[in-house]
Amino acid sequence: MKKRLGLFIFVFLLTLKSVFATTWDEPWANQVIKQASSFVLAKVNSTDEEKGISIQIIKTLGGNELKGSITITNFYLLTICSTSGGHGAEFQTLALDSCYFFIKQNNKGEYCIATPTTGFDYVYDSSVAATFRHSYHQASVPVPIYEKVMTAIFNNYHGLSYDQPYMLHFAQEYLTKKPAGFGPDELNTFFLQHVALESICHLKLSIQEQLILPFLKDKTNFHNQISAARALGTINSEISKKELTSVVADTTIKPFVRVMCVWGLADLHPVELKAQFQKIKETASDEADGFGGNIMDPRVCTHIPSIKKALQELVEKL
Repeated sequence: MKKRLGLFIFVFLLTLKSVFATTWDEPWANQVIKQASSFVLAKVNSTDEEKGISIQIIKTLGGNELKGSITITNFYLLTICSTSGGHGAEFQTLALDSCYFFIKQNNKGEYCIATPTTGFDYVYDSSVAATFRHSYHQASVPVPIYEKVMTAIFNNYHGLSYDQPYMLHFAQEYLTKKPAGFGPDELNTFFLQHVALESICHLKLSIQEQLILPFLKDKTNFHNQISAARALGTINSEISKKELTSVVADTTIKPFVRVMCVWGLADLHPVELKAQFQKIKETASDEADGFGGNIMDPRVCTHIPSIKKALQELVEKL
């Protein structure tokens, strides 16, 4: 369990090269899923830095059906920040067996994933290293749950029906439990609560705010707070606005969480709170935040604004 904990708690689960001259701005999961045209499970036949990833389709779970063997040769959401020596982004040469892919076929007929580091969730020991938020923040999810939930999210973003009763029951089942942490007896629950909260964000599920608030108030768990902020940002109620604003004003909470609350509030368009946001902005920090991690990580330029800038952007929208 300790080995699994070290490998799979919200870290990037792929072995990257030790030095990257090329960096990019990594997209969030909603962008990856929305812009993919197919969601498939495939066996990985081979990987090559320049030629791409050769796969054998096992099944199509959503979108345009793919069959047989295909080669992924390009990217559909790659925003380069820096290059060196003329080298562009390269595919990762990973020792994988089976993997879920979000694939888009571009106007040249090329099969693409989002970037070299996202647009795929790989299978290990009957679980999936799953991205429901961002590739910096992954979760270990049992295959049956992953397929059911991710298919629902994919279908929703593509205007297709999904099993709403299942998703509501799943979210309620795990959010009625006490917010879990990283302990060995809590880890599985922690991951599934992450999936439940992120599902509310993606699907805009009709869930009572009271089920989400314990996670927003869990100052011991940065990730619970982030997911709760994202979930509350889809529920347009006085409770959501009040609780999100309270976190934005709380300087004892990590800036990343507070920015997620600002983004959630922006989606709720609380014009009546504009003056309050302006007041908070006056003393807010202008220091930019980020995902952290290794400075040699190619996703290093993925940007999170300062709380002051996030508030300024919100005020300008209201």
